[in-house]
Amino acid sequence: MYTPPAFRDDDRESLTATIRAARLATLVTATAEGPLATPLPLFLDDSEGEHGVIYGHVAKANPQWRVPPLGDGLAIFMGPDAYVTPAWYQTKQETGKVVPTWNYVAVHAYG
Repeated sequence: MYTPPAFRDDDRESLTATIRAARLATLVTATAEGPLATPLPLFLDDSEGEHGVIYGHVAKANPQWRVPPLGDGLAIFMGPDAYVTPAWYQTKQETGKVVPTWNYVAVHAYG
């Protein structure tokens, strides 16, 4: 995920809070059959391991647990998000050189 330096947050407590608040994440794995993605309820147990351990459950009928991944998996936890209109920027009146954007909170956990 591209994150401009001004928006990067490496604070462990903040990242953990986002994971706990999201509760639902998208588990993404690359496989020989192509990428697989499943929305899952996931739980972070930060008392285990160096960075904690993420636990969840994949349904038996879901092929994602049966197909061997190629490398690490990725869990994407999404927080709040919002559209930012160009009118919000003071420079809109000064130069007109602004564009709309979208602000969001996301944590990518690999392993």
